[in-house]
Amino acid sequence: MPVTVVRFNLVDPAATPAALSERYKTALEMSAYADDRGITTIQTEEHHGAENNWLPSPFAFAGAVFGATRRISVTVSAIIGPLHDPLRLAEDIAVLDLLSGGRLVTVAGIGYRPEEYERAGVDYTRRGKLQDELLETLLKAWTGEPFIYRGRTVRVTPRPLTQPHPMLLVGGSSKAAARRAARLGLPFFPSAHLPELEAYYTERLAEHGTEGWTMMPAAETPLLHIADDPERTWAEHGEHFLHEARTYASWQTGDIRSAVRSAATTVEELRAEGVYRVLTPEECVTYAKGDTGGLILHPLSGGMPVDEGWRSLHHFCENVLPRLKDK
Repeated sequence: MPVTVVRFNLVDPAATPAALSERYKTALEMSAYADDRGITTIQTEEHHGAENNWLPSPFAFAGAVFGATRRISVTVSAIIGPLHDPLRLAEDIAVLDLLSGGRLVTVAGIGYRPEEYERAGVDYTRRGKLQDELLETLLKAWTGEPFIYRGRTVRVTPRPLTQPHPMLLVGGSSKAAARRAARLGLPFFPSAHLPELEAYYTERLAEHGTEGWTMMPAAETPLLHIADDPERTWAEHGEHFLHEARTYASWQTGDIRSAVRSAATTVEELRAEGVYRVLTPEECVTYAKGDTGGLILHPLSGGMPVDEGWRSLHHFCENVLPRLKDK
């Protein structure tokens, strides 16, 4: 059976606080439903100050998901590492690891929006050095032993459940990110399908005498929505996919490589690209039986009405997953 992911970023550009509260509660209910039906992973992410309410607190959300579920993992992909206090982040991840029984996966990137750094009062030009410090501090902190941090001796408790440490990957699309991961012996999470960067990472592992592995997106990693009538869904809800695609595209510069990247300016262009795909259950089964590398469902994309999101998730869990058990 392929890896199955339900993605939540809780975007809703027109939401009132009350409506956004209901959306968050719906995401937890969907997570519990997905957990009961054998979905592999809930994926969430971090962005700050976005007008469309993009989720800024992925670990708070992850904790709520863990409280509502029993087996499903939560992948935070990705945190903006330099914006976090290293000691506090070590504590937060350790507590979530203990609460969840080791179900948290954290991908640490450095981001690509200078305005998020400005908002946090963090020097964007120092992001590489800050990321190095963050990752090195996390690995030392999770040993539970005293260590030197910024000139003073500190100790972080409690120790996490997962040993030698909670699942931590280095994310990015640059050689600097690959070097950072290899030097520390951490797994590498390229932000797009970049075989040449994977090869570079492997070379650096050998150079440093460390061990690691790569979790890389497939060549195509579309965000899926399941519906009986894709034509109608595109007509009625295509604007939600487009809103998210345009927001994400507006944040990316030419040197950023991402598995989810769109140049579309209209719903018709977006549909033709295939980055977002609306499939019938039968089409999804056929797609899944190919070499997909996994299935990513995005039921609340771009402010999608929760009823429509539920229809997509129900179709996926009841009419697609049972037919993939033998894949």
